[in-house]
Amino acid sequence: MTVSASSHETGKSGLRLLASNDDTVRAWPGGFGFAKVGANYGPSLVAQGEARARGYDQILWLFGDDCDVTEAGASNFFVVWKTHDGTMQLVTAPLDGGIILDGVTRRSVLELARTRLTGSVEGLAPLETVERKFTMAEVVLAADEGRLVEAFAAGTAFFIAPVAEIHFRGKDLNVPMGADGKSGSYAKCLKGWLQGIMYGRETHEWGVVVDEM
Repeated sequence: MTVSASSHETGKSGLRLLASNDDTVRAWPGGFGFAKVGANYGPSLVAQGEARARGYDQILWLFGDDCDVTEAGASNFFVVWKTHDGTMQLVTAPLDGGIILDGVTRRSVLELARTRLTGSVEGLAPLETVERKFTMAEVVLAADEGRLVEAFAAGTAFFIAPVAEIHFRGKDLNVPMGADGKSGSYAKCLKGWLQGIMYGRETHEWGVVVDEM
């Protein structure tokens, strides 16, 4: 494998993720991987440091013999792909295993996608929003078959950050980044909607205006 500089060092806009090895686990069922507590972050810092030393921005955490995709660093991970029947899907890991953080950004992304991307909007094809287990093998197959549309991480600190590359078992997967080379179209759209709500540019039930005293 060739070690290259991280996206921050090269000026690339997308994250470069290093898929975790079999002997590295972020969270186990029955633990507290679903909760925003310090113990979820401390142990992962060693792995993150190793990833950065190899030129990557974060770890893409996999779980189990099937390499289920879970999270990217301390953020939720999303992919947009086309199914074999041509359906465009937004896919992220489910909460029922107890190892995925139920973050507010994750919930916001899912709700906006389900309410606003069911039809064509801003030139984007409708999305089917899916929460299910999916494996790294499925991501690799989608990339190899040209069905992988984009991927992004979503979290409190990262907000919404596009993914440009995933390294998995000696193979580099280049993730499409959209026409501007900076972000996938769906991630850019969702991020814009969230920012509009956060900064009061859009009237929405999530945004409460507090008058100055």
